[in-house]
Amino acid sequence: QVQLAESGGGLVQAGGSLRLACAASGSNLAFNSVAWYRQAQGKAREWVARIYSGNTTGYADSVKGRFTLSRDNGKNTVYLQMNNLKPEDTAVYLCQLITTAGNPYWGQGTQVTVSS
Repeated sequence: QVQLAESGGGLVQAGGSLRLACAASGSNLAFNSVAWYRQAQGKAREWVARIYSGNTTGYADSVKGRFTLSRDNGKNTVYLQMNNLKPEDTAVYLCQLITTAGNPYWGQGTQVTVSS
């Protein structure tokens, strides 16, 4: 089993920044990948970004140039730095880890609200 703890959400004005964290525990996390998704009110869950064990990353077009992933393997934590936030970024942000066996684990989510 893998446990995921998300933090860093909050209320910020448009143009501001937030840094989300996803801390994982409970098993050997080597060779896993971690993704961020978001779900806005009344909308489907949307993939935001993904990072792999070798620190390869990918981003949705909607956040490219504004969001940046990083990973601290020693702390088993993935960070999502969000800059130049826009009202359309408002959503619950969820952390996902997929094991090498293909088993997904999800965090509870953290609310990000961007005001205009």
